Amino acid sequence: MTTTTTTTRALVGGLAPEWAYRDVEVPGPGPGQILVRVRLAALNRADLYMLAGTYSPNTKTSDVFTAGLELAGEVEAVGTGVSTFAVGDRVMGAGLGAFAGHALIDHRHALAVPASLSWTDAAALPVGLATEHDALVTQGGFAAGERVLVVGATTGIGLIGVQLAKALGAGLVVATTTSDTKARTLREVGADVVVNTMTDSLVEVVHGVTDGAGVDLVLDHIGGQLFAQLLSATRVRGSIVNIGRLGGAQTTIDLDVVSFRRLRVQGTTFSVRTAEERGDVYAALATEVLPVVADGRVRPVVDRVFPFGAAHEAADYLRSGAPVGKLVLEMP
Repeated sequence: MTTTTTTTRALVGGLAPEWAYRDVEVPGPGPGQILVRVRLAALNRADLYMLAGTYSPNTKTSDVFTAGLELAGEVEAVGTGVSTFAVGDRVMGAGLGAFAGHALIDHRHALAVPASLSWTDAAALPVGLATEHDALVTQGGFAAGERVLVVGATTGIGLIGVQLAKALGAGLVVATTTSDTKARTLREVGADVVVNTMTDSLVEVVHGVTDGAGVDLVLDHIGGQLFAQLLSATRVRGSIVNIGRLGGAQTTIDLDVVSFRRLRVQGTTFSVRTAEERGDVYAALATEVLPVVADGRVRPVVDRVFPFGAAHEAADYLRSGAPVGKLVLEMP
């Protein structure tokens, strides 16, 4: 089946400092691809980094590109070799080109939308689910009962990390913020302890709630100089997984602390992973994660929904650091 629409409205990067609105051709799905009629798409900081030229995932093959990485919508056409989805299915997924009325994605990077999930929530979930489950379980080796520290927890994906850790059986979840006004949201999504790193000592609070031992696993979305404190907040033979670097890519750490506590420090990013590697990440969500999404234990926190015509306003709002959770664009 092919779409009857020949062009689609899109946000295009690489033509100006901001996204440009353009009509682009609706592509046909190639082998292994699905064409999605996009209902809503979510913003990620990676979208802003691509505009600034500081982030270039291996899916970006040209300096001029249809922007957006995260979407939800209905399958409008399928390519050869696709048996997991059919025309009309509700899907959420990730792939460059999400900020358009129609988008192509690799079928391996798409998930069926549970019946209990709204379009808005579906659009705000795929990147967070994939990133946080991969960091928590695959990279971090999480096991039920362990104590988890989520640093930068009021980011869109950080809030998913808090909920996912709780849903998968964490014994304790500590979450950080830099704002007391955002702390309430962290408690609402399940954080047992909230630390304002601007006013509280992260290490002292963590040691106080873990009898001086430290947490088993850290999911770090901030990096920067705060990273050095995470070493002492992690138990002997514990693990730290760095996911994001909102506080900067540079830090100064004490290697004696790493050695004496016998820590494992793991970095992760999706930008350099192959399509097959990303497919494995999404496949891992089906058994453990989609059930806790379907029953409501994991839901995105959506700060605001913007009309498609207000994409630049949405980008500025994300840059401000004010949002708690995800920003979503409603497609025309």
